[in-house]
Amino acid sequence: MKKVNKLFLAFLILFSIQFSFAQDSLKLSHQEFMNIVKNYHPLAFKYQLQNRIAREEITSARGNFDPVIAGKLGEKNIDGTRYYSQRNIELGIPTWYGIDITGSYNYLEGQKLNSSETPGGLYQFGITVPLAKNLLYDRRRAMLDQAKFGLRMTEAEQTVLTNELLLDAENTFWEWVKNYEIYRLQKSAVQINRKRLELTKKTYEFGERPAIDTVEAASQLQSFELQERDAFLNFVKSTQDLQMFLWKENQEFYEISQLIFPSSSLDEHSGYSDYELLVENVKSRQLENHASLEYYFQKQNILESERRLKWQSFLPKLDFTYNFFNKENYRPDYLPFFDNNFQYGLKLEIPVFMRQARADYQIAKLKISQNQQDSQLKFREINTKIETYRNEVSNYFTQIDISTQNLNNYERLLNAEETRFSNGESSLFLINSRENKLLEAREKNLDLKAKFLKSYNKLKWLNENFLR
Repeated sequence: MKKVNKLFLAFLILFSIQFSFAQDSLKLSHQEFMNIVKNYHPLAFKYQLQNRIAREEITSARGNFDPVIAGKLGEKNIDGTRYYSQRNIELGIPTWYGIDITGSYNYLEGQKLNSSETPGGLYQFGITVPLAKNLLYDRRRAMLDQAKFGLRMTEAEQTVLTNELLLDAENTFWEWVKNYEIYRLQKSAVQINRKRLELTKKTYEFGERPAIDTVEAASQLQSFELQERDAFLNFVKSTQDLQMFLWKENQEFYEISQLIFPSSSLDEHSGYSDYELLVENVKSRQLENHASLEYYFQKQNILESERRLKWQSFLPKLDFTYNFFNKENYRPDYLPFFDNNFQYGLKLEIPVFMRQARADYQIAKLKISQNQQDSQLKFREINTKIETYRNEVSNYFTQIDISTQNLNNYERLLNAEETRFSNGESSLFLINSRENKLLEAREKNLDLKAKFLKSYNKLKWLNENFLR
């Protein structure tokens, strides 16, 4: 905090001293600023990383289907008696439909082997098939499906978050430009009134004006000087707000070490001419394609996958396992499967009350219902925002047109009052009054343009959130 305050004070002093040397200052355009935010802002970089994480989650889920090679080597020897010596290598292949395939070679010898064990080399090929639970859907398939849906969900979410960041940055930029133009406006008024005060003093010395006119001119100058200081402070504050979006490569914060001014102006924005096209473009979009809704659609897919998985818990766990054996150096005897050299098993598990299965399934259904409600609410929210921003843009554009006409009228009134004053038909008080009204009208005009651009940007970045 102390560092920021020192920076603020240094910038304030530097700005005050060197404002007249604008040619040595740093100029920043709208396009340059937005490129900096897109390429270097830590949040933009963070959102890109989030998408990469989601892609790696898919790779991780695919790992559940990777073949597994296992090996085992062991021996037991007590008091010179070798109970057993074993060498084993095995390959397990999980498949998409819950079927597991295994193949192995096992060599076993020793003096204390169990009667169920087969000495010598033994080849084995086996298969395990779920006949009820996990046949149509299991956790391996669910994890992969959910990872794929999660990637689309993350991409939609990061699209919205990135565009919100760019919207915030763009509106901060145009607020900065507005405050700079207001400061220039106030500074120009101070310069004009300083010259007017000097002229009034000379006319008073020549006996052409009363002394009260010098007081009137000085009061007007002091009033504008106060407004200039206030406008300058607002500009410096908005510069600090802008600095929060200025970063360098490797996400290093950009510290302002020299003057910085906008090279773009409010009047140069293309939104005044193409806002109607933007409004029509947004109207023609399908809300279902909005990234915010896509987020909920993909979340719905994840929840549906979880519901399907929980439904499997109602089925009995019935697994059939078959292993075919062949001793080393023996001629294979494959058929019939249940005649010789085989082993099979049938395992059945049935929960008695199924309380966990019922609870888990109901929870999954309730989460789906919650997401549907959230999706409907978001649909209504987006639709309302579109209507609000459209109305704001149209209304502010109309107000700018009226304000510009009003501004022109105040300029004409001031010019006419100055002509009357030079002819001795008016007073300095009336000129000051006209000038105050003109300055207020100019500030109002700048404020309306800034409000228009902010609403235009809201509509523009909302439009950017549509995926297709």
